[in-house]
Amino acid sequence: ASIHRMQVLDDHRVAARLVEGRHTHVMLKRALAKGEKLPVAVTLGTHPAVTFASCTRVPTGMELPFAAELMGGELKVKRCSNGVLVPDAEIVLEGFITAELVEEGPFVDITGTYDPVRMQHVIEFTGMYTKPDFIYHGILPGGDEHKMLMGAPYEPKIYKAVAGVTEVKNVVLTKGGCGYLHAVVQIKKSTQGDARNAIMAAFAAHTSLKHVVVVDEDIDPGNPQEVEYAIATRVRGDVDVMVITGVRGSSLDPCQCEDGTNVKIGVDATMVSGREADFTRATW
Repeated sequence: ASIHRMQVLDDHRVAARLVEGRHTHVMLKRALAKGEKLPVAVTLGTHPAVTFASCTRVPTGMELPFAAELMGGELKVKRCSNGVLVPDAEIVLEGFITAELVEEGPFVDITGTYDPVRMQHVIEFTGMYTKPDFIYHGILPGGDEHKMLMGAPYEPKIYKAVAGVTEVKNVVLTKGGCGYLHAVVQIKKSTQGDARNAIMAAFAAHTSLKHVVVVDEDIDPGNPQEVEYAIATRVRGDVDVMVITGVRGSSLDPCQCEDGTNVKIGVDATMVSGREADFTRATW
């Protein structure tokens, strides 16, 4: 299960954005290699747990079981005539992804800028099911729901990666960073190098990250004013800023080079070990 934007072409065809290398695209390539179409079903108006699970990075085919766990261990599903299992939904469209390619876009993405027009595959719908008084649910491109669904599944992934190098307390993909490109990582330092290790672990866990700021336990990573305070009072630009060039970035970032590379910046906004008294805020 996954979420894809779709461009209406006519009364039974849409162009779907399939990100290269992701599960749906991989399954389509396998089907086309055998000269077959890929059977699919599009559900509109599912339980929020299903919507959220569809955005996670769980193993292939485990999204619906994950949704079931979020719902207390049970999720009702039915099989469409093309063999695809679907959860309860307001609207179900069944059909096949074909080999046909058409121009898709331009559409607004999470950055609020227009994604480039691409050649994408066509879905041909062969049937539709609806509830009697169905409710149509769509996700507004570039809106808060879009950003949350894009970024939230990566927060635990970053958390787990950073936990492998230091004691991590929290990870926030910030709203100002489109919920996807900027991370604030809160750690409990043991050594002076912990923040740098945390930065590298975060970039490895989420390759679309552009900027990472690491803060101490006394800084709320979800409060932009506190994060800015940490940068203002705990960062020396010549020693606390990591600049990494020539690395893969996000295709959604307008700054990306033609070859797909970008520049990443990591900021150690933590206190200097052994000098905590100099950086500790007064309380009153």
